[in-house]
Amino acid sequence: MTNYYEILGVPRTASASEVRSAYAKLARERHPDRFADPAEKAKAEEFFKNLTTAFELPSCRVVRNLGVVRGIVVRSRNIFATIGAGLQTIVGGNITVWTKLCEDTRADAFDIMIQHATEIGANAIVGARYDATEVSAGVTEVLAYGTAVIVEPASTEASYRS
Repeated sequence: MTNYYEILGVPRTASASEVRSAYAKLARERHPDRFADPAEKAKAEEFFKNLTTAFELPSCRVVRNLGVVRGIVVRSRNIFATIGAGLQTIVGGNITVWTKLCEDTRADAFDIMIQHATEIGANAIVGARYDATEVSAGVTEVLAYGTAVIVEPASTEASYRS
């Protein structure tokens, strides 16, 4: 069983911010696009393949479906961010205060989803998706969800690209 906390190098008591930072650091260091050498690239692809928006993992077979996992975060804008965003709308362009709020909220929901999957013994999540709903004016729910599964290699000869 994959322990995502161990992979990220953080304790189970790590905050959502610490988990997000550790994931971002690993993504920068080990993302497949960073490697020109085919062997290193394949190794990196293997590392990142266990979380996917697809409904199957190349070269793996699902041995057990554990059901839906989710992470839900409900956030509201604060008055200072609203004032800052209002000023940014005057000049146009990306409203960075709200962009950061949205990114942080999605990341928190994603982290909670992974925590939920880990708690029930999953080593992969397939069909990962996001959804958002405005609960009331200025209050939004963000939901990250997917199907928690236990996977194993389909065969020793299978490769990620086959």
